[in-house]
Amino acid sequence: MRNFSLFCLLFFSCVFSVNAAIEVYQFDDESQEERFNTLIDQLRCPMCLNSNLSGSDAPIAADLRAEIHKQILDGRSNVQIIDFLTQRYGDFINYRPPLNPGTYLLWFGPLILLLTGLVIVWRIGRSSQKLSVSKLTTEEQEKLDNILADKK
Repeated sequence: MRNFSLFCLLFFSCVFSVNAAIEVYQFDDESQEERFNTLIDQLRCPMCLNSNLSGSDAPIAADLRAEIHKQILDGRSNVQIIDFLTQRYGDFINYRPPLNPGTYLLWFGPLILLLTGLVIVWRIGRSSQKLSVSKLTTEEQEKLDNILADKK
């Protein structure tokens, strides 16, 4: 009975074990590792919304981390790696997209919306100041008094 219990324990511990793959990248020196960590923090996962490559578990993110590792070991600079990934995935891959005609709306859109809102609020405030209550003439006041007296 004891052997059976031990067998069951070993069997179920092997069957229900969790296999977690931990990505370990080997670098020649610490500066390469720092560059790698900087790049995967700066670059966005193309599959995930608002997640960088270091925080994403998507398969494409793992592939991109491996590609960045390979390119760092091949001696490419950060600019070359970012240019390579931008050619493949567009400006979306960058958390800080470059300032060019394709990204003007992204960079200046919030400022334009804010200024438009301020102009609208200013014009509404200005037009409400123009609306002032004018006093009734004596003739209009008499008509109003007659109407109110007739209702009583």
